[in-house]
Amino acid sequence: MRGLWLSAVFAVALAGAGLAQELSQPLPPATPVLTLEKERVFRESAAGKALEASISAENDALAAENRKIEAALEAEERDLTLRRPSLGTAEFQALAEAFNTKAVGLRDAQVAKAKALERKREEERQKFFQSLAPVLGEIMKDVGAFVILDDKAVLVSFDRIDITDEAIRRMDALAKPAPTPTVPVQP
Repeated sequence: MRGLWLSAVFAVALAGAGLAQELSQPLPPATPVLTLEKERVFRESAAGKALEASISAENDALAAENRKIEAALEAEERDLTLRRPSLGTAEFQALAEAFNTKAVGLRDAQVAKAKALERKREEERQKFFQSLAPVLGEIMKDVGAFVILDDKAVLVSFDRIDITDEAIRRMDALAKPAPTPTVPVQP
């Protein structure tokens, strides 16, 4: 019985996938349910790309700073190791402890920076999705929809109810600067 049920589900899914490809058309005037690929809107919209580029640049700068700190710590450790034979035991131990304290402090500071950058990324993503809400509301109003479902929550649907491309287009339109008005020249 269970095998028959699963076969029926797969048959409906395959039929729905075929229909979705065939019916790729603009949204009908009244579509009560819409779907959206939220992550794709983030990845492909100008605002999402700009956010990712900014965070990536900060991440690259942090990685470069980490490499510089690691190189400096390695050089300092080598120097301390080379000086060890000429230092007394107590003096070497004090220098080694100071070095370890410094190294741990620097590494902890870098980890804190990385965590702060990840928090910033998540906060900026949340702001992005908050700015997407009114855009989605306008799309819903335009087509008479009652709900937008995440495409991952939908088993079978028609492509024509997916508003991802429209959401990207509208988000990009919001990101573009307004054209400067031209003032007619008086003779």
